[in-house]
Formats: sequence, C-alpha cells, structure tokens
Amino acid sequence: MKPTDRIKGAPTFADLEDARRLLAPLLDPTPLLGAPGFSRLAGRQVRFKAENLQLAGSFKIRGAYNRISRLKARRGVIAASAGNHAQGVALAASRLGIPSTIVMPEETPLIKVDRTKGYGAEVILHGGSLEEAFRKAGEIGRRRRLTFVHAYEDRNVMAGQGTIGLEILEAFPDVQAILVPVGGGGLISGIAIAVKSLNPRVRIIGVQARGAAPVVRSFQEGRIASLPSADTLADAIRFKQASAVTMPIIHEYVDDMVDVTEEEIAESMVRLLEESKLVAEGAGAVGVAALLAGRVSRRLGRVCAVISGGNVDLNMMARVVEQGLSRANRYLVLRSQIPDKPGRLYGMLTHLSQRRINVLDVRHNRAGWRIPLGWVEVELLVETRNAAHVQEIIRSLKEAGYKIERAERGAR
Repeated sequence: MKPTDRIKGAPTFADLEDARRLLAPLLDPTPLLGAPGFSRLAGRQVRFKAENLQLAGSFKIRGAYNRISRLKARRGVIAASAGNHAQGVALAASRLGIPSTIVMPEETPLIKVDRTKGYGAEVILHGGSLEEAFRKAGEIGRRRRLTFVHAYEDRNVMAGQGTIGLEILEAFPDVQAILVPVGGGGLISGIAIAVKSLNPRVRIIGVQARGAAPVVRSFQEGRIASLPSADTLADAIRFKQASAVTMPIIHEYVDDMVDVTEEEIAESMVRLLEESKLVAEGAGAVGVAALLAGRVSRRLGRVCAVISGGNVDLNMMARVVEQGLSRANRYLVLRSQIPDKPGRLYGMLTHLSQRRINVLDVRHNRAGWRIPLGWVEVELLVETRNAAHVQEIIRSLKEAGYKIERAERGAR
C-alpha cells in the first residue's frame, strides 16, 4: 500500500491525529450504536456510526473546522454547497469568529438556506446547479480575497473527516468492514487512511446511489469517469464526475465500491427511522441499503455503517416513507376493474374489512381507453405486515372473484 505522502493532496496519518487533537475540545465523539434489528435482518453484527447526530446534522463540521481553524489570514471564507458542507462551514467559521459566505444554487430548498444563515453565513443564491454556484464562489472569493473551503479536495478537510475512522476503531476494535457513503470522496478517503494505517485487515467499502455513481465506475475502470447526468434522492452524494484528487486515494486504500437503487435507499431510510429511531438523509442511508440488499460479503460478520447525515427535508421524507413502506411490503397498491353499479365497491371493501385489512386510500377512475364502458377502475392503498401478508390479501381477493393487479411501487 502506497504511503499517503506519495499521493498528491492526501493527508498523512499524522495529519489525522493532529485533527483529532484539534477537534477534541469542540466535538464529542458521535455514538457507535448497536443495531439489533438490523443485525437480525442482515444475519451479522451491525453497528451504526451516527454522524447524523453531529453538530449541524452531518460529519461536515469535522473537516470544515479542521481547515478553517488553520487559516493565517482570517478575512473570511467562502464555499459552494447545496446543503451539509454549507452548514458545516458556516458553523465552523462562526465558532472561530470568521465571516463566511456560501453560494448555493437558486433552487436549494428554503430550509437549507435558512439553516445556513442561522449558523451565521451570508448566503448568495446563484445558478441552476452546484457547478454554477462553484464558479460564482470562485469569482466572489477572488474579488473579496476570501479563502475557498473545498468540500473534499483538501487534505485538512479529509483529515478532519478521517477522525471518524479513529473513533470507529476505538469503539469497535474487532470491526471487519466499514461502509461509507461516497460523493466527492473526502469522507471515505479520510476514513480509509485512518483505518488502514491502524488495521489493514478492515475492509473499507464505499457506497454510491446507482443514479449518481461516477466513483463506482472510476474504481472499476481505473480512470476518472464522468456521467452525462446524475439523479438520486441522496442529494448530498449526487455527483456527475469523480474527483482527480480523491480517486488516487480511493484506488489505493478502499477495498470495494458498490451502488444501491433509489428503492433500496428509501427502504433503508424508513427502516432506520422505525428500527433504530434514526433520521437519516438519503446519502446517510446508502451504507445500510448496501447491507440489506446483499452487496456486502456474508463472510464479514462485524460491520459498521457510517450514517453520514440526517438533514432531510420533511416534505421529501413523507414521500420517502410511502416509497420505503411499499418496498418493505408494508404498503400495497392494488388495482381492479369492477362493474360501475351500486354496492360493488362496498362489497370489495367489506371483504377486506372482514379480514381486518386497513384501507388507507381509495381512488376511482371512470375515464381512460383501457376501462370498458360500464366499468370503473378502483385503486386501493392498503396497510400490510410483510410479504406473506401481501400474497394472502391478493389470493383472498382473487378467490372472491376480483381481478386484481398489483400496481408498481411509486405509481401513486
């Protein structure tokens, strides 16, 4: 394994230890939580590194504070971000008494803008993408002579994030694998350097959303890959291109890169909320999603998943809950065509009621080319317990003479 001082831009293990000392007065270690429910589901010992409980709701304060605290010129800092990095930089700068400016895309949710302002930053909305905000931040920074704080292409930022790895090994010394969300790659770079320096046998596995996985492709192909577009509910790791700074570190220190689907992310967010009472944003749940989806070798019996953040928009969370419950066979959407006559819908609902099946929503549709004259299409949303209960409901309705079609998840 190549020493980090031979990889351009990479922090050394000494940098991580120094960051740990610097952060100690500011940050208590986040808890490493047992997860008995997930351990049963995954068939192994699972623990969660709860960075969603960190100051500002994510791991970003670690790297931001480690970077900003080392500045000699303290005229101010500037960053481009649509969320967690913005809040981390704003809070770190505020704690250090340094002015901060954050450029955010114009369509950034208002709650994220307000939180960033609440931590003391001047927020400038510009452009329709993070790339445009990034360019604008560079222009403003040069004009005002502000220090740009990069979210991941900075050795002090990576060193700050790497303190998570030190904490995991202290609390879970016999861990066999650590699952880390990957966006730009700063978090996994820091954690991998920390862990491999102390215990090279621990496997570091990076996880991306399938709709935005340039690092997975780069890792597999041995080059810096880019995508034509990136789309995922895990907006904190929605990147189109891998980083030329972090990819060499990832190639050298990370054991594997995997991806997960949107449905798997949504299900994991819901299961974290229900099983462990943890609110995780999409990016924070991808490690758990990889575990539950079987992307991690069964030989690895002691696993830690990093829950990197919990800053989720509540409007988004409501949609995710419905999607996740559907994925977990807790919601079932059924579609049927019945004669458009009095009492026919009542008969179907009575059939379900007698079997103590809770109907959450009913929709009628009389229009449409596929609905015969004199018939109505009925769509039902019912509450279910598990996959076996789903099949029981469908079988019961079919035996009662109803033609039932299970609607696609998310069709509502």
